[in-house]
Amino acid sequence: MEIWKAEFVFSSPSLKTCPTDVKAEYAFIGRSNVGKSSLINMLCNHKGLAKTSSTPGKTLLINHFIINNEWYIVDLPGYGYAKRSKNTQKKIDEMINSYILFREQLVNVFVLIDIRHEALKIDLDFISWLGQNGIPFSLVFTKADKLSTQKVNQAVTQYIDKLNETWEELPPYFVSSSIEKTGRDDILSYIDSINKSLKE
Repeated sequence: MEIWKAEFVFSSPSLKTCPTDVKAEYAFIGRSNVGKSSLINMLCNHKGLAKTSSTPGKTLLINHFIINNEWYIVDLPGYGYAKRSKNTQKKIDEMINSYILFREQLVNVFVLIDIRHEALKIDLDFISWLGQNGIPFSLVFTKADKLSTQKVNQAVTQYIDKLNETWEELPPYFVSSSIEKTGRDDILSYIDSINKSLKE
C-alpha cells in the first residue's frame, strides 16, 4: 500500500469529540519519547505531519490523521510520563482508556516499544490490559537504527521470550526505524490487509 494523501484532521480532548464518521482507525501509543510522532511521519512520508518534540509528554489530545481519504491514523498521548502532575496523568489515562475500550471505529492498536530497553513493567502491564479487554493490537519496536542488527535481533528475541511466559498467542510485531524507514512496508501492508478484510 502506498500513502498518497495524509492530513491532520482534528485534536479531541475526549472520546465524545472524536470524528463521527465510521472509517477504520489505527491507534499508535507508547511511553513518552518512544518515537511515536516520528514513526507516524515516516509511515506517511510526511516529515511535519505529526508534531515531534525533544520534550517527552507533549501529546495531550487524541489526534486524528486521515489517510488516502479512507482510514485514520490516531496519535494517542504517551503513558507513564513521570513529570506530569498526577491529576493531569489521571485525566490522560481516562481519555486513553475510554477511547481504546469504547471507540467502535478502532480496529488495531500499535504499541510502540523502544528496542534499546529490556521489557519494562509499564509496557507489559499495558499490553496485558489490552489482552484482558480483547483489544486487537500489534507491537512496533522503534529506534532500531540505534543498535546493531545483532543487538536488535537479541532484543526482540528477549522481549518475545518474556511475552511467551504469559501469552498463549503472541501479537504481530514489527521492527522499525524512522531514520532508515525500516518496517514501513511491513506495517503498511499489515494495515492494508486489515482494511481489505473489513471490506469482505
